[in-house]
Amino acid sequence: MKVMTALSGGVDSSVAAYLLIKAGYEVSGATLHLTGERQPDAQKSAEFLDIPFYEFEEKEAFKKLVIEDFAVCYERGETPNPCVVCNLFVKFGILLDKALESGCDYLATGHYAKTQWDAGSSRTLLLRGKDRAKDQTYMLYRLNQHQLSHSMFPLGDLTKPEIREIAETIGLFSANKPDSQDICFVPDGDYAVFLENYRGKTYPAGDFIDETGKVLGRHQGVIRYTVGQRKGLGIALGAPAFVLSKNAPDNTVVLSTQEEKLFTKRIVADRVNWIACDVPPEGLKVTAKTRYSQKEAEAILHLTESGVVAEFKEAQRAATPGQAMVFYDGEVVVGGGTIIGGE
Repeated sequence: MKVMTALSGGVDSSVAAYLLIKAGYEVSGATLHLTGERQPDAQKSAEFLDIPFYEFEEKEAFKKLVIEDFAVCYERGETPNPCVVCNLFVKFGILLDKALESGCDYLATGHYAKTQWDAGSSRTLLLRGKDRAKDQTYMLYRLNQHQLSHSMFPLGDLTKPEIREIAETIGLFSANKPDSQDICFVPDGDYAVFLENYRGKTYPAGDFIDETGKVLGRHQGVIRYTVGQRKGLGIALGAPAFVLSKNAPDNTVVLSTQEEKLFTKRIVADRVNWIACDVPPEGLKVTAKTRYSQKEAEAILHLTESGVVAEFKEAQRAATPGQAMVFYDGEVVVGGGTIIGGE
């Protein structure tokens, strides 16, 4: 079996490739140049592992498929997750296609996740990784059956400490390399400045308002705020204030001093992708989470014409339009969708 491994030069992807070599696969390494910057550590990893290495320039495709989507979502008042989009269209889209075209059977990555063939449903399932603190299935929920059936996640049954121990044992230079925490095209985490530079314009100030429409003060541009935000608002209301919602067309940001108003039991999502089944049965009991770092909570799924409503046992804080809501049945990812709001 031939496997192309997506190499970043970090410890995870390098150990993933090493484990595949050790298991007897014919392994090559590849990296996509997406932001105009080269990744010398990726080539260094391939040289260390003594495997063929390929580089693909996909800056324009990345800009069109991921960055533009990111900008458009922010401009309409959402808080998008570009890693989910990148996994679907770029890593397991463009790079998987290149792997298959080159004669490989699989694309492997350093994601903390697992796949499993289920004979009963004739589907490739996506399962959570052993290291729950690092589990990345939330970022992979949009992958389709073709993508999952040609994907390998060698780190799925390992923890981060175990992976670093393997790296140190084999003398890998990236054994203690810090994990990347930022979006790759916004390395300093300042999304607003990035968007202004990307669009070549300044987003206008507008009104902070309360739920009745009363003006409370001025904001510095809708793109600078997200639902649930408390810090950095630059306004004093005599009590802690929270962003309740945003209205991009009106250029207003709704604030409230009552944090309980951020909580809802019913969260609506569209652009749904089901992995474990074609369509789940009405009333399916799952656990779900609405943010990557969040612990999942019990919910019941209700199907709609345009997507799904998750009815949570306990109210969830700050359901943010644009973020993913992912559903689990034990270890298995049932599917997920993009949040459009709460009911």
